[in-house]
Amino acid sequence: MGARDVALRGAEGSVVTARLDLPPGRPVASAVRVGCFACLGPSPAPSRLAHALVARGFAVLSLDFTAPAAAGPRPDTVPSVEAVEAAAAWLRERYPPVRLLVGHSLGGTAAAAALPRLSEVAALALVNAPVGGGPLLERLSSTAREAGEGELDFGPGRLRLTRRFLQDIDEAHLRRALNAFPGELLVLHAPADRYVPLEHARRWMAMARRPASLMLLEGADHFLSHDADAGHAADVLGVWAARQVTPVREREAPLPPGVVEVHEAGEGRFAQDIRVGAHRLRSDEPLSVGGEDTGPTPYGLLTAALGACTAMTLRLYAARKGWPLEHVHVRLSHEKVHAKACEECETKDGKMDRLQRTVKLEGPLTDAQRATLVAIADRCPVHRTLASDVDVHTDVEQ
Repeated sequence: MGARDVALRGAEGSVVTARLDLPPGRPVASAVRVGCFACLGPSPAPSRLAHALVARGFAVLSLDFTAPAAAGPRPDTVPSVEAVEAAAAWLRERYPPVRLLVGHSLGGTAAAAALPRLSEVAALALVNAPVGGGPLLERLSSTAREAGEGELDFGPGRLRLTRRFLQDIDEAHLRRALNAFPGELLVLHAPADRYVPLEHARRWMAMARRPASLMLLEGADHFLSHDADAGHAADVLGVWAARQVTPVREREAPLPPGVVEVHEAGEGRFAQDIRVGAHRLRSDEPLSVGGEDTGPTPYGLLTAALGACTAMTLRLYAARKGWPLEHVHVRLSHEKVHAKACEECETKDGKMDRLQRTVKLEGPLTDAQRATLVAIADRCPVHRTLASDVDVHTDVEQ
């Protein structure tokens, strides 16, 4: 299904452009992700966080409160609680209810402030979010602080703070919202955040009506600008959301055995979302060939299938024989080789695929048992499929 832009109404009639990301198949739930990442310029965090949810069946509507530096003297996109509510309303009319709000920085603060008017929300995840606008208000000029509103310039992007928004995210309002919220709370915070002190994470935890979860993002910055930090936060968010937010997922019918669905993800040139049974995967190409490297390549998945099948087959055979096989490790590589370099190949022209498989068998096995298991590796079903003639028939769905 991919991704597309959606126009929403924010505060005082302003237009907010949001990005909709959909999973393959029918979404099991919806989520609104609100961020302040554009101040930094290109960042891996927005796509990583969104994909962590899309991969688990969420329809995700993402909006960013910051504007690029070239957006004019007064950028239209401004932080507002109304924009969060508008995003939830837009999703509610078209997809399953919004069960999750995810907010970064002041986006998280706005999401928390919107909770009293979004009764369908079951969980809130905050990433480096301040309790109120104080930390950023302090960075305004003295004149702007006196006026109670102003604009912050981060270089690549700008953030406009209005008096109305700062009133809407007043700490007293946030405390009432969290005290009344019966759902789950996850707080992700970088201790080294130079914009929002760690004390704010502790304050969020204290406001929660029920026990909340805190995860420290050691070494990360406010914007999660490094891919490893963004990936770590996304992994935590995805697992937490799947466990806390989507018991409804159990009612999603898995695909029948042997059926796989692949849909363009709409993220980069090559990314694909894959459904197998009740599971969701992602495939992509590396950065070196124009992909986004958000998942293994198709050949990587193919090679992994051979490795997994090999280990499973050896485990089953050793268990049936009662042999002391303690652990199986399979390492594989794939490459294109000249056919003439292959002594066992029928053709000697052009190139062919070579899968190199190395099997490590741990445990007090005899030499004879090890030799038998190595021979059994060639009998795993995926190996036999790859070594046989495969008929691929393509139909066109109208």
